[in-house]
Amino acid sequence: MKINKPFKWPAALLLGAGCLPTFLPSAWASDDTVIITANRVAQTADETLAAVSVITRQEIERSQARSLDDLLRGQTGLEVANQGGLGKQTSVFLRGTNSGHVLVLIDGVKIGSASTGLVAFQDLPLDAIERIEIVRGPRASLYGSEAIGGVIQIFTRKGGGAARPSLSLGAGSYGTWQASAGVSGGLGEASWYRLGVSEIDSKGINACRGSASAGCFTTEPDRDGYRNLSTHLRLGSRFSNGLETEASWLRADGRNDYDGSFQNRSGTRQDVLGISLAMPLGSLWRTSLKAGRSVDESQDYKDATPRGNYKTERTSLSWQNDIMLHPSHLLSLGVDWLDDKLKSSTQYDRGQRDNTGFFAQYLGDMGRHNLQLSARHDDNSQFGTVTTGSAAYGFAISDTLRLYASVGNAFKAPTFNDLYFPGFSNPALKPERSNSREIGISGTMQASRWGVNVFETRVRDLIGYDMDFNLVNVDTAKIRGMEWQGATRAGQWDWTGNLTLTDPKNDMTRQDLPRRARQALMLGADREFGALRAGVKFRAEGHRFDDAANTRRLGGFATTDLQAEYRLDKNWRVQGRIENLFDRSYETVYLYNQPGRAAFVTLRYQP
Repeated sequence: MKINKPFKWPAALLLGAGCLPTFLPSAWASDDTVIITANRVAQTADETLAAVSVITRQEIERSQARSLDDLLRGQTGLEVANQGGLGKQTSVFLRGTNSGHVLVLIDGVKIGSASTGLVAFQDLPLDAIERIEIVRGPRASLYGSEAIGGVIQIFTRKGGGAARPSLSLGAGSYGTWQASAGVSGGLGEASWYRLGVSEIDSKGINACRGSASAGCFTTEPDRDGYRNLSTHLRLGSRFSNGLETEASWLRADGRNDYDGSFQNRSGTRQDVLGISLAMPLGSLWRTSLKAGRSVDESQDYKDATPRGNYKTERTSLSWQNDIMLHPSHLLSLGVDWLDDKLKSSTQYDRGQRDNTGFFAQYLGDMGRHNLQLSARHDDNSQFGTVTTGSAAYGFAISDTLRLYASVGNAFKAPTFNDLYFPGFSNPALKPERSNSREIGISGTMQASRWGVNVFETRVRDLIGYDMDFNLVNVDTAKIRGMEWQGATRAGQWDWTGNLTLTDPKNDMTRQDLPRRARQALMLGADREFGALRAGVKFRAEGHRFDDAANTRRLGGFATTDLQAEYRLDKNWRVQGRIENLFDRSYETVYLYNQPGRAAFVTLRYQP
C-alpha cells in the first residue's frame, strides 16, 4: 500500500495483525510495567487503555544517546526535527500533530516556554533521567492544554538503598566530551536521595547552509558549538502512617552557538522544582498535593551584542483524590492551578495569565472488560472555559490477545507570542481544538509481543495567517495513521522495532503538514557474547515538506548505528558507538545540517 496518497481505515489490517512480524521497540512497555502518566494513577500496562512507550534507565545507558532528542528519535509515533545537531533547537511531533501539541512533564511539573509554546528538549540532561513515559493520544481530560498528540513525562533518578557513587566519562567526534558524577542512597524504603551533576561540550558542526533569503538567512560556514552544565537532586521519605513526601530539582544551563543574521548565540536555563505530599485517608481514600515551578530562560546575542532576553515562569498547584469505590473500581477527583508569567526585553501587551482545571476519572475492571471515563473543565483568564472528555473500553479476547477502543477531545491554548507579541499577535485567538478516535490490538506469543494501533485526529481552529497576514484561527487538519510495534527474542538475539504510517493533512488546502514524514521505521537487534553486548539500530523516514505550501521537499533518509558494551568487572564497563555508519546526508529542517558519521567512547562506573 502506498501512503503517498490519503488512505482509508485499514480494518483488514487489524484483523490480520496476528500475522505481522513480531520483531518490532525496546521502549514498548511489557504487561507488568507500571505506568503513571496515562491516567495519573499507577497501573500496569495491561490495565492502561492507551498506547504507551516506556524508556528505562537501563535502555538510556545501553542506547549511548548523547541528548534527549537523540534518545527520542525512532520512538513509535514520534518524529524529531532538529536545526543543526547537538544542542540546537528541536521540535517533537507526536502522531502527526503540531510540535506544540505535546504536553511535557518532569516529575509531574509542566515545562516549556509560555512565549513560544516549545520545550527545550535539547537542553534536558540524560544523566538526570530515570525513565520516560510516552503516552500517544489525547489526554486533555486529565491534564488540560497541549495534550492533543499526547504526553511525555520525564522522571528524574530516585536513588535508594546503600550509598553508591556513579561516574561516566566520554569523548568522540566533533570535539565532543561528556562527564557525569552522582551519589545515591537512602534508608531502605523509608527514604531515598540522589544528587548528580553532568556536563557536555561539543565544537559541533556547521549548523546551517542558508543564504540571505532562506534557512538561517545568512552564510556563516563555521562550527557551531554547544555546552551544557546540569545539576539534579531528588529526595523523599515514607513514614509508617503511609505519608510520603518528596522533592525534586533539575537545572540545566546551556551556551549555544548557531547561524543567524540577527542573533547567533544564546545562553539558556531550564529550571524545574517539584514538591509533593501523598497520604492515605483511611483504607479507601488517598490524597496527594503537588506544587511545582518551571523556568525557561534565554539571553540572545549577535556575537557579543545582546539582542534580547526572555523568561517564562510556570507555577502550578495540584490536588488529587483517589477513592476506591470497590477493589476493581477507582474514582479520581482533582483540581489543577497554573499561573504563566513572562518577562522580556520585548514589551508584550500582557505578561500573565492563569488557568484552573477540575477533573474527574473513573477506572473500572470487570474481568475481561475494562472501562475508563474522564472529564475536565478548564477556566482560563484569557480565553474563558473549555470542557474536554474521553472514554476508552478494553476487552481481553483471550489471555494473550487484547483489544481496546477510545475517543477523546483536547485543546491547546494560544501562546503569549500568539496573543500579545507587539505588532504580530491577536488577543482574540481561541484555543485550538481536536477530536480523536483510536482502535488498538495487542498480543503475546511465546517470547514475542506485538501491537497495532489505528487512529484519526481532527484539529480545528488551528492558528495561522489569513489572506491579509493577520493571525487568526483559520486552519483545520485531519491526521490518520497506523502504528505497529513489537519485540521478540530469536536465536539469542533481542529484536525490537516499530513502524509508523501517517497521513497528516491540512484539511482546507489538502497539503501535507510541514516537517512530518508519512513513513517512519525503526529496527534494532542486540545480543550478549559473554561480557560483551553488541547491537545495531536501523532508522528510516520518508520524505516531508518544510513549508505549509509543500514547495520545499526534504528527501527521505535512512541511518544505521552500531553500539557495543564490554563489562570490565561488575562495576566498570566501556561503551562504544558509531552513529550514521554510512555517512548519510539528510535534513529534518530545510537547509539545516545533520551530523555525518561519528564515533564515541564512554567509560562508566556503577556499583
